[in-house]
Amino acid sequence: MPSRAALHLHAAFSRLLNTNAWQLRLWDGTMVQPAPDVRFVFTFRSRRALDLLIGGLPERAFGRAYTSGGLDMEPLRSFLQLMAGASPAQLLRGWARVVAAALALGARPAGADHNDAEAHLRGRLHSRERDAAAVRHHYDLPAEFYALFLDSSLTYSCAYFESTDVDIDTAQRAKLDLVCRKLRLRPGERLLDIGCGWGSLVLHAVQHYGVHGVGITLSPRQVETARQRAASLELGKRADFRLADYRDLGGERFDAVASIGMVEHVGRRLLGAYAQAIQDALRPTGRALVHGITCEPRALINRASFLNTFVFPDGELEDVGTIIRSLEGAGLEVRDVESLREHYALTLSHWLRRLEQNWDDAVRIAGPRRARTWRLYMTAAELSFRARGVSIHQTLAVHPAPDGAAGTPLTRADWYAHEAAPRAVSAIGERAPQSR
Repeated sequence: MPSRAALHLHAAFSRLLNTNAWQLRLWDGTMVQPAPDVRFVFTFRSRRALDLLIGGLPERAFGRAYTSGGLDMEPLRSFLQLMAGASPAQLLRGWARVVAAALALGARPAGADHNDAEAHLRGRLHSRERDAAAVRHHYDLPAEFYALFLDSSLTYSCAYFESTDVDIDTAQRAKLDLVCRKLRLRPGERLLDIGCGWGSLVLHAVQHYGVHGVGITLSPRQVETARQRAASLELGKRADFRLADYRDLGGERFDAVASIGMVEHVGRRLLGAYAQAIQDALRPTGRALVHGITCEPRALINRASFLNTFVFPDGELEDVGTIIRSLEGAGLEVRDVESLREHYALTLSHWLRRLEQNWDDAVRIAGPRRARTWRLYMTAAELSFRARGVSIHQTLAVHPAPDGAAGTPLTRADWYAHEAAPRAVSAIGERAPQSR
């Protein structure tokens, strides 16, 4: 028979989630299940997990308890859907009841355990040094970990699905082609990729569009992996990867600039400097494409969120209007904006499926806390994209020539023509792949 305190804890969570169709399990074998149609099971594997859960605000506290391995919510998706349905006021009132019930069960608020999944950054927000530390926290896990759930090109950004039944490799190739087409890359041009990851866009553009590509990142491991991949493809000097900050480009000029999944790391107060760096790097009639996750206008930055604490430290989402105004403020002309929100939900569903299929290897390579962090993050992110909690936009801009010429065609027809991409074999030699 469950104790009164256990029943009170179940009741408090039921009011918070607006359902009692779930089962509570405690570390001592206690089970509370007042309804037969259970939607999920909430398991505290240790009293310490209950201590962690009441040791802070709900989102970060759940993250700490879950990544510690002491708390499980299965299926995770069902629990997160219910949490997302709670209003801020409901969450605050409900959380107070949960804390009171947990204290009655013997919980004691506790500080976080030493947790390598949680970021602890020092220094001035968005200084070069702190930004580098933030990037290393997320991206300096071994590339083998990301290879478990990403596609074969290691593209760690939203894919482009021409239909819902294509695989992730096909969808990521389609996205890379879409970016190259929007930038209207031609053989011999110079492409800069700000936030190049493991080099997927630069490698694709060099191989299939005949450009000379430069990729910059703040992650030493990403630079190392990208250089190894370029060497294995024998691309020589056509693919150049550097450990560098976008603020230190040194006056180089390019025909096109891409920034995929980077704007989220810039920070609100530096968005103008970021846009100016893009403008300064472009030759007249050069093209720029900024691809990034966006939020609703006037959304507040929650630095205590799970995402900011565990996944993307110091990340700041902006609404697409703010990004457009920043680019225009730097002298660029915005030519096109496209939302890919549904595409990112599909991308995340593929990543999650692959992560679960390779779960044992994920734990072995990254450790249990980091593996659980990625499972929680990607599940919540997929739900958020589906429900319009966040979105993602590609914003295309040009650096107009002094006479106002943009150098772009009158229509977008070439973006979506399957044979639009030049094969560039003569530009890169006979080793160029024959398939896309």
